[in-house]
Amino acid sequence: MDLFSQNIENSSSNKPLAVRMRPKSLDEFIGQEEIVGEGRLLRRAIEIDRLQSAIFYGPPGTGKTTLAQIIANTTEAEFESLNAVTSGVKDIRKVIKRAKERRGMYSKRTVLFIDEVHRFNKSQQDALLPSVEDGIVTLIGATTENPYFEVNSPLISRSRIFKLKLLGVKEVSSILKRALEDKERGLGEYSVEVSSEALNHLARVSNGDARRALNALELAVLTTPEKKGVRRITLGVAEESIQEKAIHYDKSGDNHYDVISAFIKSLRGSDPDAALYWMAKMIEAGEDPRFIVRRMIVHASEDVGNANPHALLVAVGAAQALDYLGMPEARIPLAQAAIYIASAPKSSAVVKGIDKAIGVVKEKGDSGVPPHLRDTHYKGAKDLGYGAGYKYPHNYPNNYIKQTYLPKELLRENFYNPTENGYEKRIREYLESLT
Repeated sequence: MDLFSQNIENSSSNKPLAVRMRPKSLDEFIGQEEIVGEGRLLRRAIEIDRLQSAIFYGPPGTGKTTLAQIIANTTEAEFESLNAVTSGVKDIRKVIKRAKERRGMYSKRTVLFIDEVHRFNKSQQDALLPSVEDGIVTLIGATTENPYFEVNSPLISRSRIFKLKLLGVKEVSSILKRALEDKERGLGEYSVEVSSEALNHLARVSNGDARRALNALELAVLTTPEKKGVRRITLGVAEESIQEKAIHYDKSGDNHYDVISAFIKSLRGSDPDAALYWMAKMIEAGEDPRFIVRRMIVHASEDVGNANPHALLVAVGAAQALDYLGMPEARIPLAQAAIYIASAPKSSAVVKGIDKAIGVVKEKGDSGVPPHLRDTHYKGAKDLGYGAGYKYPHNYPNNYIKQTYLPKELLRENFYNPTENGYEKRIREYLESLT
């Protein structure tokens, strides 16, 4: 009997709530709509029992092992499981031997689930490869680490990668509410009242980890004494159960806008300490880190601009790091970007330039492209005089030749005015040398 069969048959209350509440079917599964929503590839493959080798990659508590259990519950194949922390090559070979016997004697498939597959070393992964390649076993791996770096390329090429994301606050809240209502597997046998503030705190502070939220909820319920037959879970109880204080921060209210405003103004005002403080408050309050990094990308151009062009690269790099690492690790590149932007010389010349240009376009309408700047590649263009008189800058000293690039009616307009700050001073000096 494997791990998942035991979970199915034994749902006694001595098991953690997170284990008892683990969904048994896709209909019970909450979240990850991008990969298991109606009509999605993974859902279709599970429903028709035709899943090929796959690796589930994502943060803890997002449903990797749960999906494996759902597969165990639905597949007609024999389901075996190993944990890469405690299993070695010998264990792998035993599973493969049994799988070969099943296929040879009964034409029965074998699905092998390996939890924490990234912990297998190269020799262990190599021991799996021939059987996966020959279809003796269908591999289902689960990992919190990027499989493209932690799993051998041959295994990767024979598996489909499914990336699971952190659960949202609403999704974790739904999971908690289901646990409170479920009398068979959850906490429904107790008379419990959970305040909305307490429930939201557990869902928010769990940082997308449903297991952590469920464990905290169970602790809160079991350790709270009944008063007049009811266990009342207040915000204070929730804070104690999950060991984190609630931070006054309403993501849908004025406080949300006040804090992001303070963060932005700290970046603009070249105060890295304040920028880190306001960023920390948003992170700890459960603000979507993608919202934070988007604001930094905007202000890397709006407030720093060409005074330090690298600021934009650092901000975009932080966004990529967030997508690659997830939280909480991504707090470090996010902080690096905030410090860099706050500490960089400032210039608003870029935003002023584009806003003025847009204003002119709106005010004066569509100005035609001067003939010498028009495209000459299509048939008849040269006969119309398009391109005539255009001077190719690379044919001239220093790769520059003075000529007009604006429509005649806009020749007196000036949009970009570089400042004397940082790298923009060099841009200004260069442009002035051309006049």
